[in-house]
Amino acid sequence: MSVTVTKAEGVTVFTMTSDPQSLLPPLCQILKNLCYSPVCCSLSPHLRRVQRNAQSVLGALHIMVGLLNVGLGLILLYAAGGYWSLIRETMFPVWIGALMILFGIVSILTEKFPSPCLVAVNVILNLAGVAFSITAIVLYSINIANIHLWWMCGNYADYYGGHYGGSYGQTTTTESPGKKYLMEQCLESKELVMTLLRCINAVLIVLSALELSLVISSAVVGIKALRSRQRGEEEKTGDPELYKPLVEEFCSDPEA
Repeated sequence: MSVTVTKAEGVTVFTMTSDPQSLLPPLCQILKNLCYSPVCCSLSPHLRRVQRNAQSVLGALHIMVGLLNVGLGLILLYAAGGYWSLIRETMFPVWIGALMILFGIVSILTEKFPSPCLVAVNVILNLAGVAFSITAIVLYSINIANIHLWWMCGNYADYYGGHYGGSYGQTTTTESPGKKYLMEQCLESKELVMTLLRCINAVLIVLSALELSLVISSAVVGIKALRSRQRGEEEKTGDPELYKPLVEEFCSDPEA
């Protein structure tokens, strides 16, 4: 399948000849040839000049935020224990962190190999990253309100009594002073651990907000680069009459 490109004022026409012997449907053939087309995959010095080092810096920040998201998220997963929780069932810190790392890798590749196709893919991924970042903020906000360490200190009564409004497991047995002291120390440690987990969760919310700003910035840089390239091509393929030298017009004028 051959691809030809025709450009006019504000219009670009792709003409493709389909391959009747190919087993791929026409739509797949079109996408395949667009991906392998020199127009789409050729490296553009103009895109490299416009983007400068912005995508590398943003990509490094993407990867750093993704790694922190995975590492701190694994701590929350471990603290969830064996009971049901949103973070344990969905494991969203892991796959959201992996997506952030993917966004960073693509951003770095966009600067190293600035082809129009790769820049466009980077813009699409970062626009999708806006939705993922907002999702992460919402999920972490839900999780911070549902952190419970009911399995610590054998304090099942607080968990079931607090959730179901009853006095599950409560007895009137008098505890010995030593056991009561150990229970107080355990409860203090439990509160300290819960405070630490809430702080980790709050840090992850801040990191998700930072990721939101990173994906927006990376998408804006890519869109500006593509628009700048398009304007440059329109100037090159403009009306040739506008670029005729004035000396030629002056010499061809008989009245002069």
